[in-house]
Amino acid sequence: MKNNITNSRRDFLGALALGAAASGLSVFGNPLHASTNVANFDKNTLGDPEKWFEKIKGTHRIVYDGSTPHDSFPIIWNWAFYLSNNQAGTPDEDMTAMTVLRHNAIAFALKDALWAKYKLGEFFKITDLTTGEPAVRNMVYEPGDGDFILPGIDGIKRLQERGAMFCVCNLALNVYSGFLAKGMNMEADAVYKEMVDGVLPGVQIVPSGVWALGRAQEHGCGYIFAGG
Repeated sequence: MKNNITNSRRDFLGALALGAAASGLSVFGNPLHASTNVANFDKNTLGDPEKWFEKIKGTHRIVYDGSTPHDSFPIIWNWAFYLSNNQAGTPDEDMTAMTVLRHNAIAFALKDALWAKYKLGEFFKITDLTTGEPAVRNMVYEPGDGDFILPGIDGIKRLQERGAMFCVCNLALNVYSGFLAKGMNMEADAVYKEMVDGVLPGVQIVPSGVWALGRAQEHGCGYIFAGG
């Protein structure tokens, strides 16, 4: 039985690596360098995601599937939901927009220090619109002039203040920390811990992005794909 579990995990991580490669990522080394705890989720450390989903409120509920950076649209569409509902007469208190950051979009859930240290803009092919170079900071948390394609778009922090919800895939954090560790000759578990510690305030770590998308729909959220 143990060998079957190990083989299944290897097959699964291998499939994820192929998916990353197909997406155009510069994948460093073998995906099996990802954390060996990839199948585990410690609620005591990461928080209880089931309770977090109880925060969903209001008549109007939507979940955005942010599987790719897609020019920051996983965040922009969240803002657009609040804007358009306000214009139709619905206050922030009567709606919830959630963005699930998974797969190639997990960098949007991480603090600036990790973007700089691990060159996340280069790794995930995210361009800083103000420089035209790979991003070395999280432009969508507290955006400044020129960080979005249009002025006046709220970033993650402001959207959270309005009631929006953001979560990040723990499975992807595991897998990509392994890629980054291999490329920089570091320990995968150490990189994974650093990524967990570097998740933005208020962003919930969930077992996987697809798990979160399912839970959101069970809580009455409509589904919209926000990838490329």
